[in-house]
Amino acid sequence: MNWAGIKNGNLLALAQKQFDVFITVDRNISFQQHLPKFHIAVLILRGKTNRLADLKPLIPRLLKALPDIKPQRLTIISV
Repeated sequence: MNWAGIKNGNLLALAQKQFDVFITVDRNISFQQHLPKFHIAVLILRGKTNRLADLKPLIPRLLKALPDIKPQRLTIISV
């Protein structure tokens, strides 16, 4: 998508134009951005670490949560 280097609000603004859900491991995004101003759902994955091996066990819960996620809402999936 050539979005490398785009940060924070600019990234969410771009994402909301093409996606329904923004999935991140950034635990501070809700403190850094006023999420209700973006028309996109934000889902935070909180594993033991941000390594793929620690995030993979969260995938079944992520897939189960996706159908019920609403725009302008924050969802957190953690261990």
